[in-house]
Amino acid sequence: MFRVSDMERLVATALAEDLDERGDITTAATVPASTVARAAMVARADGVIAGLAAACATFEAVDPRLIVELRAADGDRVRAGEVVLAVRGPARSVLMAERTALNLVTHASGIATLTARYVAQVAGTGVVIRDTRKTLPGLRALAKAAVVAGGGTNHRLSLSDGLLVKDNHVAAAGGVTRATRAALAAGAGVEVQVEVDSLAELDEALAAGARSVLLDNFSLDATREAVLRCRACAEPVFVEVSGGVRSDAIAAIAATGVDAIAVGALTHSAPALDLGLDVTLVEAP
Repeated sequence: MFRVSDMERLVATALAEDLDERGDITTAATVPASTVARAAMVARADGVIAGLAAACATFEAVDPRLIVELRAADGDRVRAGEVVLAVRGPARSVLMAERTALNLVTHASGIATLTARYVAQVAGTGVVIRDTRKTLPGLRALAKAAVVAGGGTNHRLSLSDGLLVKDNHVAAAGGVTRATRAALAAGAGVEVQVEVDSLAELDEALAAGARSVLLDNFSLDATREAVLRCRACAEPVFVEVSGGVRSDAIAAIAATGVDAIAVGALTHSAPALDLGLDVTLVEAP
């Protein structure tokens, strides 16, 4: 999911924001070029770690002489005070890369931590927690990799990864039946899912051949009824719920018998996990 090209592009963009044309003028002014430092990336709070590969790529991009030692892996649960990464090399380079590496890891780890909380609430039910495309521009690959690290499942990475017929497609196509049939006709080899806003639209989508549906903003009672109608079909129907899903409602939604719950908050509202980079040793010239 997180391709090398995605990571290189992300790290290059993030470093360009931080270093600009003049670089880190504070570090250049205060730290002798020959100083060597050792630093540790430390969790300040309990959580699930993610984004370590991006941090390593950041240190590598700033200075290939930096030696990075991973003390944790994406998906690991960490406690406050645990070291997740150590880095040694030219002090100037360590400090230049510090904030960029931390920004990527704290953001990704926040997503992984929130995802893990949602996943824990559906444990044993067979229901999967899925993300959405509600991500910050440029950070989608990182965010979706973090969801997986937290135990969740990815939906589409981009608009080309599957057909998802939404309300505006229905409106533009002239109705649920037309939109569903057109999507199914064009969707050979990829997932075709139809979003419905009511039980009436669900019935129409099922009659048109939909075998994967997204129940948007359904009440619990309506969700239960929708599941019953889908399970009564001759062919299996994948049932997913979306729309303002709150953490305190996850267990109740899972109990309705759906297959998946889509949670946009995983990537658009996850608070960053607090981590810091502490210099632990300095070898001055």
